[in-house]
Amino acid sequence: MRKQQGALVLIGIFLLIALYFFGNTVASKKSSPLPATDNVPATLTSQDVIAKYKTGLNTRQLQTLAQLENSVVRGDVHNQQIRVYHQLASYWTDTLHQEEIGAYYEGEAAKLENSEKNLTFAAHLLLGNMMAAKDAAMQKWLATRAKELFDKALVINPNNDSSKIGVGVCYMFGGIADNPMQGILAIKEIADKDPNNVYAEMMLGLGGIQSGQYDKAAERFLAVIQKQPGNIEAILNLAAVYERMGNKAEAVKWYKDALNFIQAPQAKTDIEERIKSLQ
Repeated sequence: MRKQQGALVLIGIFLLIALYFFGNTVASKKSSPLPATDNVPATLTSQDVIAKYKTGLNTRQLQTLAQLENSVVRGDVHNQQIRVYHQLASYWTDTLHQEEIGAYYEGEAAKLENSEKNLTFAAHLLLGNMMAAKDAAMQKWLATRAKELFDKALVINPNNDSSKIGVGVCYMFGGIADNPMQGILAIKEIADKDPNNVYAEMMLGLGGIQSGQYDKAAERFLAVIQKQPGNIEAILNLAAVYERMGNKAEAVKWYKDALNFIQAPQAKTDIEERIKSLQ
């Protein structure tokens, strides 16, 4: 189950990145309670973020959180704390619909569990929310939390390329590196070593978008599609890249191709409208 959830998070990353750079193509994610910042992002503490998210909650919700937060008192504190963190993650995600904080608590549990599987699962949850965040300060906070978990997972298994790519993505899009190329080069090393690593190719494509190298981004997305012809994330990003390059014909071609793989009615309508605007 966790492996499937992790895959869904990664799918969300790719769909949302097209929106992040090119506008509302398919769907949008709710905005964060944290204010947007136009300058260098502030360094938020976890306490800052949680306190801000609590400001919109009602009395009953706050009481439930307080009961959970204060429920570990004696006995097997370690395992009790793990259980409580999972309960907090579930409550924030499923009841309060604040996936960012739910991902944070999954990470706190994973640190105590100290298993590679749980650490990478939580890290990818944070990574997906990082890509969807609306403001730089929140992106930085999520990236910092995700990188911490990836680093711990790499101590357990230094050869996990997926975790290495995850760290690179944190550097590229999380505002935690002075030079985003630090992340791109790390991912490129993996792609050069393993040309069949679709995750690495996809992330390099997104890196090309970020740096304005749209021709290189297109090459990466085409490479993914050659390996996986039905990869909707690569198709949508490729269409968006061609649109950015001013190549309307290719953009329309790939948006039309995307329609073959999209089931959600609203998403299909949005893409059809996008196609009409380009014709």
